[in-house]
Amino acid sequence: MPFIDCKLSRKITDAQKEDIKKKLGAKISILHKTESYLMVGIQDGYDLWFAGDKLDDGAYVGIKVYGRLSSADCNRMTGAVCDILSETLGIEGQNIYVTYQGIADWGWDGSNF
Repeated sequence: MPFIDCKLSRKITDAQKEDIKKKLGAKISILHKTESYLMVGIQDGYDLWFAGDKLDDGAYVGIKVYGRLSSADCNRMTGAVCDILSETLGIEGQNIYVTYQGIADWGWDGSNF
């Protein structure tokens, strides 16, 4: 039950959102999850600041999964996320920040897993 929350500083098209969602779905297997339960949120035009300066072309991506994560898998996923956003939107890797959270209790359809 993964959730990938993308906050992008620039406005993007619906086609770009669909492309990002599709590519993230293809890469979620890095974290030993399947696209069939993947939820993706994309918020564009989001104000992001780093070190006191506004990022005109940046991204914050928060990834939450049910269960535990390994550092090696997270490292591979960070590479994939940076590649996707760089290829699709031209955002430089030094302006892409990714965090991970393993969740012990995750609810769906009226109960928890």
